[in-house]
Amino acid sequence: MTRSEKAKAYFQKGYNCAQSVALAFADLCGLPEDRLVRLASGFGGGMGRLREVCGAFSGAVLVYGLLGGYDDPAARQEKKELYAAIQDMAEQFRAENGALTCRELLGGTPDSSPTPEKRTAAYYQKRPCADLAASAAGILERTLQKNGW
Repeated sequence: MTRSEKAKAYFQKGYNCAQSVALAFADLCGLPEDRLVRLASGFGGGMGRLREVCGAFSGAVLVYGLLGGYDDPAARQEKKELYAAIQDMAEQFRAENGALTCRELLGGTPDSSPTPEKRTAAYYQKRPCADLAASAAGILERTLQKNGW
């Protein structure tokens, strides 16, 4: 199973979009899965269902930061390289999906109340989120490979 397929499957199991992408790379992250899931949990629904930056993309950024990020606040070159990689991933995500914000990806101004929708067959049928998680995971995988991971 590819990482894209894993991300899609995790979403279909009930994980949010960010968690789904993070879990698809759990074997590389060096964290217990339960901690990784908690770390990614607030990014679902465009950050707490605010419908801002797509949670699937945020999950990819989270994983990239864990693997290729910097920890020295004075690391200017490393910061530049990290930001360049994330900007490149964002452009790829926009090119594949048409937008980077959850609101746009869901077709307008959907409900942003903090109460998540019940996961039903109809929910999965109307939401592009499983496919967006697959897209973000694919972009992340290609970016990691390109940068030596």
